[in-house]
Parts: sequence; C-alpha cells; structure tokens
Amino acid sequence: MAEGDMVSVALLALGGTISVPERARGARLSGAEITAAVPGLAGTGVVLDVRDVHAVPSGSLTFAQVLDAVALASRAVAEGAQGVVLTQGTDTLEETAFLADLVWPHEAPLVLTGAMRQPAMAGADGPANVLAAVRVAASREARGAGALVVLNDEVHAARWVRKTHSTNTATFASPDAGPLGHVVEGRVRMLLDAPRHEPLPAGFDRTRLEAARVALHVVTLDDDGAQLEGLERAYQGLVVAGFGVGHVPGALAPRLGELAGRMPVVLTSRTGSGSVLRHTYAAPGSETDLRQRGLIDGGFLDPYKARVLLRLLLAVGAGREEIVEAFARRG
Repeated sequence: MAEGDMVSVALLALGGTISVPERARGARLSGAEITAAVPGLAGTGVVLDVRDVHAVPSGSLTFAQVLDAVALASRAVAEGAQGVVLTQGTDTLEETAFLADLVWPHEAPLVLTGAMRQPAMAGADGPANVLAAVRVAASREARGAGALVVLNDEVHAARWVRKTHSTNTATFASPDAGPLGHVVEGRVRMLLDAPRHEPLPAGFDRTRLEAARVALHVVTLDDDGAQLEGLERAYQGLVVAGFGVGHVPGALAPRLGELAGRMPVVLTSRTGSGSVLRHTYAAPGSETDLRQRGLIDGGFLDPYKARVLLRLLLAVGAGREEIVEAFARRG
C-alpha cells in the first residue's frame, strides 16, 4: 500500500494475551482499546472497522466460534473491506489460521495475529504485531494469499506456520517453507507465493460439525494402543502422530488397521516438520505397512492441522475417496 492511499480493513477481536491488561486481572481490552495503543497506526492510511467478537482465551475457542468469526470477516469483505485482521490468543493460532484458510474464498487477505506478552509487560509485542498485521491486510502484495499469520514482522502461510516456543516472541515459524514475507520499514515484502486450494464449503451444518469428532493419538515408546480401545464408539476419525517418517510399534499396527477399516485414519509425523514417507520402509509398523492396512497419507501436514482438515471433511460428508484425495492435494 502506497503512502497516502486510503483503504478499509476490518479488525475483529477474539481475546487472548493481546487483550489482557495485566496478569489475569481486570476486564479484557476491547478491540478499540487494543488499536488505540498501537503507535503509528493512524499514519498508515488505513480506515479501521473494529469489532469485538468473542473475548475468550484461544484455548477455549471452538470450531464453531472460529467459523463464526470467519463468516463475519467474509461479510466485512462483502461490505467493502480490502482485508481483515483477526486478533486472538496464540495457543491455538496455528490451528485456527489453518481452519480459516480452508474455507476462506476471497482475494482479500485474512490476517491473524496476537501477542506473546501482555500489554502491561515490558517489551509487549501486541502493538507491533497489530501494526504489521494491518499493513499486510491492507497491502496489494498479500492479496490472494488466503489466511496469513503475522507476528514479529514476519508473514506466514496458515498452511505451514507453527508455534515453536512457549514464551519467545519469535515463536511462530514455518519449518518446512520459511516465512512468505516480511514487513520492513512499514513496507510489506512478499517473497514467496502461498499454496492455495479450492476452499471447502463454509456453510457447515452445526449438528454435523459437532458430530464429526476426530481423535489424535501421539505414538510413544512401547505404545500398546490401550488408549485406542473403544475409540470407534465415540469418534468418526483418527489422526495418528507417528514416529519420524510415519512409524509405530509393530504391535500397534494391527489395531490401527482395524480402525482404518471403520473410519478414516490419517498418518502424520510427530516431529513438527517434514513429510511422512510412503514406501521407503517395510517392517511391521512402518509407513508402507500402515498404508497397506488402510491408513491415509498425511504428507507434510502436522497432526494438529491434519485433525482440522479431517474434521471439516467429515462435517461436509466426504467419503473415503474424497478424504484421500483431499490429503493428497493439501498434505
């Protein structure tokens, strides 16, 4: 965005650390109060439409609440906003951003941001993150990039971004791809194109969405699978976070195969980056063995994002072939 250009950006506030005035005390800051504390915001040439949505910690957000916020963001674009900023807590930001990206149909950027330090703390990062997020949402360079995560003056694709540290302000990173761009001296510099796919339908039947329960099982040393007993009675899908390139103990493989005959079971890696393999290893419990037993290749998707995608696919009534195809394209 060139200096002097006037564009409209909607800012939706969802709560989180960025809105906590001091250590867990007092009412949460409204969106207007958050933006009022951002130095330089008035000089960006951006007209902000600030709205409060859900003032809740991000760990308590539901799929339905996130989809409601995306619907509000979509409405704002239909009403003329050139971009949207969504502020929330960082605990689930990598998941909510991917959820939003899966259903976001617009060229206008949807930018998610938050803070690692509360506003009253020394070195609070919220104001800088909001300023950068507004610049990205208003920029021509970010159009068509889908949902983005902007913190620490870095622009990340929702598809790749992860929270990698519990307290560091540089916690958000994209281990497999790196940031798409940076905000430098107030200028948005996009260096890479974001991977984009046809959006999934956003008009979910909420009853079906609630019923589409997906479990996540993280495989551990000497895992006997006892936690999976009776899983098919309560869940409609399972994501397995396997060792390394997609391995599990050999004794666990038959149980996973049984489950794969009753529900979609997606194989991912618990490592945090890299892809599961398809046919390099062939021992019991290897990726080749598990695929032969019916597990679906999760590709580069980490377990948390795979769970988001599988739940949405189940919510729209996708069958096994459609689910396999979706993971092949998006994983």
